[in-house]
Amino acid sequence: MNGTQFESGAGDREQRFEDAIRKTAPGTPLRTALDMILAGHLGALICVGDTENVLAAGDDGFKLDVSFTANRLFELCKMDGAVVVDRDLTKILRANYHLNPDPSLPTSETGTRHRTAARMSLLTRATVISVSSRRSVVNVYVDGKGYELKSLTALFSLVNQLIVAMQNTRSQLDRSLLRLTSLELDNVVTLGDLTSIFYLFEVLMTAGDELDDCIVQLGSEGRTTQMQREEYLAGMDEAYTLMIRDYAVDSSEETARAIRKRLHDTVNTQLRSAKFVAKLLGYTDERGEDSIMTPLGLRTLSRVSVVRDGMADKIVDEYGSLQEVLEAVDDDPSRLGEIGVKNPGVLANSLHRMWDRGE
Repeated sequence: MNGTQFESGAGDREQRFEDAIRKTAPGTPLRTALDMILAGHLGALICVGDTENVLAAGDDGFKLDVSFTANRLFELCKMDGAVVVDRDLTKILRANYHLNPDPSLPTSETGTRHRTAARMSLLTRATVISVSSRRSVVNVYVDGKGYELKSLTALFSLVNQLIVAMQNTRSQLDRSLLRLTSLELDNVVTLGDLTSIFYLFEVLMTAGDELDDCIVQLGSEGRTTQMQREEYLAGMDEAYTLMIRDYAVDSSEETARAIRKRLHDTVNTQLRSAKFVAKLLGYTDERGEDSIMTPLGLRTLSRVSVVRDGMADKIVDEYGSLQEVLEAVDDDPSRLGEIGVKNPGVLANSLHRMWDRGE
């Protein structure tokens, strides 16, 4: 197999990256061994998985086939050469193994050990770990791409920054959504209002994604962080989608998902552009920040306790918009019962309370 680069799809590569992160997270036996190697000021080259192809790319060394333990891996890394471990981290197969990946395989790494690790990850499906004794860093390679393992101190520092960002953004977003409800009931929502709220949603969701990456890297140390992330994102995923459906030309869930993806992939400067947001929502006419936007009312109706799952869609299908629903509940609230709303009077009262309170 020497000289033949392994090819994988993006989905397969992403899955193997995630698997590598989990295996090297704090609290795992492999991470314990890596921490011991760093503490011992040792260098190391470790190949995990795809052992048949890894062994085909090298020679010499010691054949072991012994049970994997963190202490045993640490001791074997005191020798030169690579240590070869099976995919499930149950067996250490070789130590002091000399790897010979094709030198023509592309890599931007400079150190000999890192170059070998990057090329072995291109040549095989193995997760390849390189420990630098001089710089005291651990790099993990999958499919030629490497990332540096962060220390718990560095990870928690980043986590704290993200938690503060999410806390502040969630607070702003909650206030903005309450104000949006009031504007919707008064029918005075502008495109500028929507643009600023979409921006806040994206700040929150992006911080949540970054925090999720940290949680995976924290391993067993990330449980509290996971709970904090869930707290700050609670209810926001549904609110975001419903808000897009409220204002998009095509209000289908499929279109809302596509718009969310476009928003998530958009740079900050465009996210703040009202014209860009209008185009993304499907409007072809010229609209500015002050353009009035009429909501369907899905998000606001879903906040009312008597509106069960799926009922907001039925109400909007029947009446057409939030303003028409408001007019209808004043004229004939019993009509809501005909389309399946239990206690239509409660719905009418709830909407009026929202309006009166200026929520």
